Amino acid sequence: MTATTTLTTIDAETLHRKLTSNHNTILINALDQEAFISKHIPGSINIPTENAEIAKSILPYMDAEIVVYCANAECTASPQLAQKLEEMGYTNVSDFEEGLSGWKSAGYEFTGNDV
Repeated sequence: MTATTTLTTIDAETLHRKLTSNHNTILINALDQEAFISKHIPGSINIPTENAEIAKSILPYMDAEIVVYCANAECTASPQLAQKLEEMGYTNVSDFEEGLSGWKSAGYEFTGNDV
């Protein structure tokens, strides 16, 4: 699967600002459940790329602001999930392509069992 050419990206500072303001941004970790439990960005939910179809029951609003992320810029899980969500009809999906490593580099904190 190739990444969609219309994929919107977001940087760590902008994402942090959205998460700490009154934005109703839904943040999704696209990694497997074990990785999510280990470490994730506070406030994020887990929808592994291979289980994208569960989004329909969790995210009923197709125009909701959704940001997906994975481990780092080389990780393909978040762009793949973003593309799947767009194919399912979600209209406001962005990829935080820097992922966990970009969040750490920006100096922001994590939550999880291994933090």
